[in-house]
Amino acid sequence: MKNGLYANINAKQARIKAGSGEKMNKVGSKNAPTKADFVQSAKTAKKPKKA
Repeated sequence: MKNGLYANINAKQARIKAGSGEKMNKVGSKNAPTKADFVQSAKTAKKPKKA
C-alpha cells in the first residue's frame, strides 16, 4: 500500500532535518502537491486517536 500525502511530506521533512540536502518543492511548482491533492487527502485522512 502506498503512503499518503501527509506521510510523504513528513518523511521528506525528517530527511531534510537529518541533513539529506533535499529541499521542499515551492508552492505551484511542477512536482508540488496542489490544493486539490490536499482536499483529496483530507477525505481519507485518519482521525487522531484520543488518549
